[in-house]
Amino acid sequence: MKTRWFALLIPALALGQTFTIEQVLSSPFPSDLVTAQQGQRVAWVFDAQGRRNIWVTEGPQFQARQLTKYDADDGQEITNLQFTPDGRWIVHVRGGPKNPAGEVPNPTHDTAGATQAVHAVSFEDGRARMLGEGNAPAISPAGDRVVFSRGNQLWVVTLAEEAKPRQLFTARGSIRSPAFSPDGRSLVFVSRRGDHSFIGVFDTAQNSVRYIAPTVDLDDYPRWSPDGSRIAFIRQPARGSQAFALRDPVPLPYAVMVADPATGLAREIWHSENTLAGSLPFMAEDNVLQWAADDRLVFTSEQDGWQHLYSIPAGGGKPVLLTPGACEFEHASLAPDRRTILYSSNCGDIGRRHLWRVPVAGGKPQPITSGESIEWSPAVTGDAAHLVFLASDARQPAMPRVMSLTGGPSRTLAASALPEDFPSSKLVIPQQVVFKSTDGLEIHGQLFLPPQGGKNLPAVIFLHGGPPRQMLLGWHYMYYYHNTYAFNQYLASRGYAVLSVNFRTGIGYGREFRAAPKSGWRGAAEYQDVVAAAYYLRSRPDINPARIGLWGGSYGGYLTAMGLARNSDLFAAGVDLHGVHDWFARRATGVDADARKLAEQSSPISAVSSWRSPVLLIHGDDDRNVDFSQTVDLVRRLREQKVDFEQLVFPDEVHDFLLHRHWVQAYTAAVTFFDQRLK
Repeated sequence: MKTRWFALLIPALALGQTFTIEQVLSSPFPSDLVTAQQGQRVAWVFDAQGRRNIWVTEGPQFQARQLTKYDADDGQEITNLQFTPDGRWIVHVRGGPKNPAGEVPNPTHDTAGATQAVHAVSFEDGRARMLGEGNAPAISPAGDRVVFSRGNQLWVVTLAEEAKPRQLFTARGSIRSPAFSPDGRSLVFVSRRGDHSFIGVFDTAQNSVRYIAPTVDLDDYPRWSPDGSRIAFIRQPARGSQAFALRDPVPLPYAVMVADPATGLAREIWHSENTLAGSLPFMAEDNVLQWAADDRLVFTSEQDGWQHLYSIPAGGGKPVLLTPGACEFEHASLAPDRRTILYSSNCGDIGRRHLWRVPVAGGKPQPITSGESIEWSPAVTGDAAHLVFLASDARQPAMPRVMSLTGGPSRTLAASALPEDFPSSKLVIPQQVVFKSTDGLEIHGQLFLPPQGGKNLPAVIFLHGGPPRQMLLGWHYMYYYHNTYAFNQYLASRGYAVLSVNFRTGIGYGREFRAAPKSGWRGAAEYQDVVAAAYYLRSRPDINPARIGLWGGSYGGYLTAMGLARNSDLFAAGVDLHGVHDWFARRATGVDADARKLAEQSSPISAVSSWRSPVLLIHGDDDRNVDFSQTVDLVRRLREQKVDFEQLVFPDEVHDFLLHRHWVQAYTAAVTFFDQRLK
């Protein structure tokens, strides 16, 4: 055993490696950046090696401090941050959602179990209290009540000490997405009922519920007008017993509706075309619809082939394109006066994200940031004086930043939270590469080369998950890919060339690229991009063509398994984290024989008989995205074929590993595996 580890250390020492996997994974990851409605208060979450805490700052000095005191890598997420209207309390959720069996994530195997609950913490002194088990909190305009979801119903609690939550009302369906009216007298919500859903309004004074223009359709995303006189929402046509479109995608059109809550009457002010490009842009999430100033609605559409923001008068009219160009917006927020929208996009820099602003009434978008950094999650302080956002670059990991809205440079908040031994100066700057796929489609990637260069290098192709994701030329804005970027840097430090591939079905390159024909279970068209990446590497004089591996998680695990099953002649080894291996098992509802055959042919299991290359399989058995049975079944098939495989299983862990130590363990196992197989 000692000899084995000594042998593994020789390449690293010979290459002059100067940092560890623990060091490159040590930076705190910021998320959930929010501002108070008044003044200059700001809050966010830092995940520092699994220790998740709320941090805060306040202008004009903007000195950051840690507010909560959680000191363990315990796997309990902190999400849904919201300030009370007076800025004195931060309401949030701690703990993850339940799985279909009703279990909250408990990756530490705590014998007392785990809970998901709504909490409040004082901005001034950090006093904290649990308000009640549940999620999705909504704070009343007066700041005295919090409504939240528990058991598909809504509960309410006051912020007074020792207050106990009570069920707000009882109604059929799964009740969610609560939002108070501006005067606090009513609460709008969504009642999901399987094949249809309603927008409901609860009158707090009358203790009554009424439904807004109920139909057989699917209503969602309710938004109050600033004066509380109307409610806008999104309506999608009912699909009834229509089966899942396994072979050919079908349009999922939608309409913007405006209703009078007093009468319950609603009218359509805009609808998309009944085309694939007119489908509801699910990636926009809460930015699908917002109510802005001057009686305008801002909504998201991909009608021109790109994810863009549009605005339209609430009374109807012609929509105005706010974010033009062959590029896409991603994160957006309204300024306090609701007359300006700030957003991140890859306009003018397709491999990064930068911040822009544009009036909601229309006009030419103005860039706020540019250069080789990456910026996202813009938010304006309540006094409209400062912009806060998250930012990174190729060497500096994500950190919150602040700048004056009148111009000038930005500065980092909580810079001291970055560990002193974080190896920023030792990281490489990835190169943007573009190559043609086997069918001629242009594919973008990021190439990480060892800092010391070299010849005859072993190489690894990284494949992201989703697949609606885009890898960037720096530290990523999502926690999962923040970690994968760190591992790609670590591999480069150990002498590997790493090619991160933005294969078709990913975002950032338009809807046609993302919704590529015959992709996924409909034919695995994106796999040819993986093969093209291998041929690109083989064409380079510095790469050993016999030492090319694959690694990826989720959808990237699927493509890793596809490569090893179909082309063990190209790929010498692979690391597959929680990948999909059998599309039919995942998409079994309402499938005819031809569709079933196509799904099987598009799955790694269809080519297991030609699988020869070794693989490391990593999976948590409480995965809520990809069933653990996908790996169980693949192992059975690999054993039958006598394929060399290793496995690393995390009991009670979810898809996006909650424990920092599991990321370290997984990547340590992966680099050991690659060192054994590719060096």
